[in-house]
Parts: sequence; C-alpha cells; structure tokens
Amino acid sequence: MMRSLLSPEAITERTDAGPKPAGKRDVWICYWIVPAFYTAFGLIFVLLTRVMPPPRPDTGPEQITRFFDDHAVTIQIGFALLLLIVGGAGVANGITVFHMKRMTTGSVCAYIYMAGMAVGVLPGCLLVAFCFLAAVYRPDRDPQLLALLYDLGLLSYVGSLGCFTAAYFGFAIAIFYDRNSIFPKWLAYVTIWQIISEILATPVFVVRSGPFAWNGSISFWMGSVVFGVWLMSVITFLRKATELQPADEPALP
Repeated sequence: MMRSLLSPEAITERTDAGPKPAGKRDVWICYWIVPAFYTAFGLIFVLLTRVMPPPRPDTGPEQITRFFDDHAVTIQIGFALLLLIVGGAGVANGITVFHMKRMTTGSVCAYIYMAGMAVGVLPGCLLVAFCFLAAVYRPDRDPQLLALLYDLGLLSYVGSLGCFTAAYFGFAIAIFYDRNSIFPKWLAYVTIWQIISEILATPVFVVRSGPFAWNGSISFWMGSVVFGVWLMSVITFLRKATELQPADEPALP
C-alpha cells in the first residue's frame, strides 16, 4: 500500500490534481506597489498640492501669490512625499514592460514604452513639483517670478505630450500584434484615445480659458477620464497576466 502511494504515477497524479502556483514572488511584490503608488499619487495631487484639478490659468500675480500662501504647507508636505515615492512609477513601468516582453511582438515596443515613460516623468510629474516647491520656498519672492513658476509647472504638467504619445504608441502596437493575449485587444483602442487626448491638450500653451485651457473640459477633464479608465484597466490586466503566468516560465532575456 505504501509503495503504491509513493510510486511515480501516484506522485504525478497528486501533483497534477491541483493547480500549480502561478506567477513569481518578485512580480507579485512589484504588482502590489502599482495600485499603492497611484493611490498615493492621487491623494498628493488632489488633496495636498491642489494640482488636480489645476487652478485657473486666467489669473494674475496677486491671485497666484495668494494661492501659494494659502497652500504653502500642504504643497511642501505633498511634493516632499512625492519625491520619496516617485520611484513607484518606475516599478509600474517595469512590471508593464516585463509582461510586454512576454508578448509575441518582441522587445522593441516594450523598450519604446519604457523610454517614453522614463522621459515623461520629468515634465509630466517632477517639474511641477520643483516649480511649486521653489515658489513656496521663499515667501517674499517677487509675484512675477511666482507667476512664472506657476505657469511653467502647470503647463508642463498638463502639456507634456510627445514622450507619453510615444509610450502609448508602443503599448498599443504591442497589444495589436500580440498572440499570447497578455492584454485584451480593446485596451489598445483605449490607449489610442490616450494619444488623442494628449494631442488635444496642445492648445494649453496658447489658450487661457475655455475647453482647451489647461483646466478645460477637453484639455484636462477628458484626458483625465480617459487616463483613469486606461490606468484602472492596465492595473486589472497586469494582475490577470501575473496570475496566468506559468510558475515555471523561464526568465526573460
């Protein structure tokens, strides 16, 4: 009886009876950093620094000075926290690139995505932090200089276009031509809308009011909704891709 339980056939049968653990521990660790990072990112930009939704562009130096005076402490706290956790963006991009390299499209699109996102973090995230931190660093700064920092930070945050469109292009192409079904094909179309929303934000550099201003319904709000749908979809399917990844899958080159 004991010999039959320990026979190779019995061991194989018991091993195959239950599902093998999928994914890898390091991939799961990286995955859970992604929703944690973007939750903290949203709290910082919405509640602490008041960058989302953006304050008005059609305002003068006096109102801008009052804005920085009113929110100086929360701006310092919020962007100090951001500078501590901004590496979470690299983790988010890293796990996305990891699963993109598991696609049948190869590594080129994955590298396009990685490079585009890496370049985009400076104008799309860090520059507004440095501008706002510099603005509140010296409360007696000339109001005209405060207005310059205000404009530079918010124009960069809403109007950083080309680096992200390149990343989204690589991501969409990779999904369209992938045969491993890492991400669903409809996510590629949502990604194309990401590109469209970036292009539609171009007028923020010349328009101070209306739907194409940096706080407008098209330049900001439509782009934010599309980005929110895209981001939640990516996070959801990153989890699914990690769950379905074979536990014994060989390491990627």
